[in-house]
Amino acid sequence: MISKLDEALQFHQTALTVRGYRQQLLASNIANADTPNFKARDIDFPSALQGALSSRPTSTGLAVTSPRHIGSSGENTTGAKILYRAPVQPSIDGNTVNMDVERTQFMENAIHYEANVALLNGQIRFMMLAIQQG
Repeated sequence: MISKLDEALQFHQTALTVRGYRQQLLASNIANADTPNFKARDIDFPSALQGALSSRPTSTGLAVTSPRHIGSSGENTTGAKILYRAPVQPSIDGNTVNMDVERTQFMENAIHYEANVALLNGQIRFMMLAIQQG
């Protein structure tokens, strides 16, 4: 029974993980809009989700040689291939961030993330109702 519940929630968990990682990349692009030679990065969400669903990637983490080292929190645990955005209008300093594109992608991804959360909440409510009624 537990494995069936886990299977039902696995897709949404994976989708939220990939969407969260994409949100980090897009936020990084926006934060580095004025950084010379910064290249805007993104992932292809459908292929990243497909890859994450077909093989559960594991976090490799950073190699530490001292217990005083700080771990990384922004590592790619999704297995998604990071792509660089082609510049629409080249910048003199080599930066490829287009704020209009980045804001649009950021908001679109945020809306999809919220939709995934709403679907997951609905699925959990449905399961709770089935458990309480049964």
